[in-house]
Amino acid sequence: MKPRSRYLVCEGREIHFTEWGAQQREVIVAWHGLARTGRDMDHIAAHLAPRFRVLCPDTIGRGLSEWSPRPAEEYCLAFYERLAVSLLDQLGVRECLWLGTSMGGAIGLRAAAGHLRGRIRKLLLNDIGPELAEEAVQRIRGYAGSPPAFATMQELEQYFRRIYAPYGRLDDAMWRLLAETSMRRLPDGRVTPHYDPAMVQQFIHHPRDYDQWTAWDALTIPVLCLRGENSDLLLPEVAEAMRTRGPRAVVATIPGCGHAPALNTPEQYALVERFLAA
Repeated sequence: MKPRSRYLVCEGREIHFTEWGAQQREVIVAWHGLARTGRDMDHIAAHLAPRFRVLCPDTIGRGLSEWSPRPAEEYCLAFYERLAVSLLDQLGVRECLWLGTSMGGAIGLRAAAGHLRGRIRKLLLNDIGPELAEEAVQRIRGYAGSPPAFATMQELEQYFRRIYAPYGRLDDAMWRLLAETSMRRLPDGRVTPHYDPAMVQQFIHHPRDYDQWTAWDALTIPVLCLRGENSDLLLPEVAEAMRTRGPRAVVATIPGCGHAPALNTPEQYALVERFLAA
């Protein structure tokens, strides 16, 4: 099944998204991580498309979406939440399920307790919670804030293989797809990751953006959290607190992964399907 590539203007910014299973009635929003694009969701979206309409946005400043002319104001969870509301409103989506990897899960958490309260019926968090480990945040800022450039695609792919090794089991075709769907050429012809480096200003101008225990404790919907066994972002003690506070999430550990599982194996598909069907 092939996705549709679409664009909408949300909050004055052009947002790109892919739409899978457009004929299906029940909607899943599948939102990617900090320095990634909606194409990371290709595998799980293709798997779910026979039963669900799956919307995979590129966040502002990533992929094919517009870059923000006001990065200090717009690269933050509050603005991303507004983009999500506008996207769903324009598409006529009253209710949805939300699947978010890392930052995409944080957006879903905020929205489910905020402007999409009552419209997000279930929340699936992929290696993200209401509290982040500071060392992991610094690690991610280190590579995301200064994306390198390479002469060849093969060099860029090797770079992705190194920094995203914690994603788990990806075959050669998956690594090639990841590289080709998250690259852009610079004026000098070199290739670099396809995002605005200014998006890391979120951590400067909105330093407490990811501290979301208040939102977590306000949730009353079913929540499944997938935690990479070796994740350095979602620590075991935070995942354990997520089991006992707020919506009392079900937490499933994904072996052989760190931050964050790639949502690309039969075992991961099965966990997602069981939660959505419950």
